[in-house]
Amino acid sequence: MAADEVLPLSAASFHILLALADGERHGYALIKDIEEETGGAIRLGTGTLYRIVRQLLDDGWIAESPRVDPDPRRRFYRLTPRGREVAKAEARRLAGVVALAHRRRLLPARG
Repeated sequence: MAADEVLPLSAASFHILLALADGERHGYALIKDIEEETGGAIRLGTGTLYRIVRQLLDDGWIAESPRVDPDPRRRFYRLTPRGREVAKAEARRLAGVVALAHRRRLLPARG
């Protein structure tokens, strides 16, 4: 299945993939990174995060890292090549939406 066939992604799923595009993260780090990067617009609770993480693992878009942490409860996750393809496809889709908003004068003209 082509990456664009699974679109659109939920905002939370996309932001998890975006956070992992920079490297491995554990759950709490994902929550904090997403909250910071969105200026608090997206705040994931642990239940929501791990429900989405489970789905992303099942879909093969992320994988658990073999990385060992001093805290044995921490699990680290990484983006898979398929997950990167899906994230890129969603970024392209959203860029198209933003371009349309510019053309419809819902956003200021670009520089």
